[in-house]
Amino acid sequence: MPIPVLSLPPDARTNYVISQLEGEKLTIPGSKGTFRILASAKQTNGAMSIFQSGAVLSDAPGFHFHNYAHDVFMVTKGFLKLYNGPKCRIMGPGDFAYIPPAIIHNPELLGPHTETVGLVTPGNWIDFFRYVGETYHGLIVPEHDNRDLKGHIVSKMIPAMQAKKDFDVNFVRDPNFKPPAVSDWEGTENVLPGELEPYFLRANTGPRWMAGGIMSRPFITTKQSGGKFAISSIESSGDYGASGLFEKYVAFPSVDHCFVVFEGALKVNLKGEEAWTTVREGETLVIAAGQAFKLGFGSKYVRAWSFTGGKGIEALVEAAGDPYEAFVLPDRADVLGADKVRVACGEIGAELE
Repeated sequence: MPIPVLSLPPDARTNYVISQLEGEKLTIPGSKGTFRILASAKQTNGAMSIFQSGAVLSDAPGFHFHNYAHDVFMVTKGFLKLYNGPKCRIMGPGDFAYIPPAIIHNPELLGPHTETVGLVTPGNWIDFFRYVGETYHGLIVPEHDNRDLKGHIVSKMIPAMQAKKDFDVNFVRDPNFKPPAVSDWEGTENVLPGELEPYFLRANTGPRWMAGGIMSRPFITTKQSGGKFAISSIESSGDYGASGLFEKYVAFPSVDHCFVVFEGALKVNLKGEEAWTTVREGETLVIAAGQAFKLGFGSKYVRAWSFTGGKGIEALVEAAGDPYEAFVLPDRADVLGADKVRVACGEIGAELE
């Protein structure tokens, strides 16, 4: 069967495509924004939730932290002021931030229309959005929703706390708490740090790896997330022809993949299917753990962000490839031998089929 194109995530761990601006759409009253959930606990066996969010200028939710959940913020449009532990930055398109557990943070959308992509683990944390939100039936965002955001959240959280429901959202109540001042980006915010450290990563910086014409620019790897997840920009070109990285089908036994396509046309072929599925700009592809697949590239330039619940395609590109010093794709792809791919798969626990 071809990969189904859906407007809502399915009720099981399976392969699917989500159409542009679709997903499980929620709005928190007064936020002037939406959350479009692309995958959550049911689709990833509890490992992670991936969602797009957008809003016009509105109040921030308040300073808070999570005891267990990991949070990321990735800006795709507009500007976001993010307090992240001891630092505060104005984030623009392509900028990334990681917030491990116990770190106080607060996101403030600066507008006029800001869009982000987020990941949170464990995947059931997204139930907090479902609890405080309501289904959204509109097109993009409820720009004219003038309800009291903070009052609504307080009215929902008080009975939740009384009922001892734990959504792992802990608001800062210390009257002496002083948030950090917003400051300029530092020259050191272009590398990946150690394990479980909060950090910002400037757009188009960080490490780059190239394998068979596929480039990976990781925002975060399992080394930083304590083994929980990885996120990378995957880039290539249809002009290269078939990639040696996917000469055979590759399966990741316990790792789900979610690809959010930003430019061009990403192609995927599942083992057992003759036809290729094309996933275009604005669409999202989810491949369930254990599913053997090949990736292809259907346009001159393709860029998709990959979200994986462990070592996935980003780790395969790194293990099979080499560090890449340039910033854009080369005119010609390097040749990648089958032996190198087989060894790389063994290193990261993937399987060639």
